[in-house]
Amino acid sequence: MSKHTALPESELSLAALRGDCARMAPHWTAPVKSTPVPVKPSLISGVTVPPSSARLIDAMSEYGD
Repeated sequence: MSKHTALPESELSLAALRGDCARMAPHWTAPVKSTPVPVKPSLISGVTVPPSSARLIDAMSEYGD
């Protein structure tokens, strides 16, 4: 028999959880969304794909097949 006991339902209630979240919400701020700047393809270099990986991807079916 286990020596551990479960907490009473009142301590695990949804209302208590929502109250905790409401008190913490002002402390959490979302970062400002920024639009990524596209990179010119001519600036992308040095990317290599091993032949085994290229074969693996080539052998995969297209999405939705």
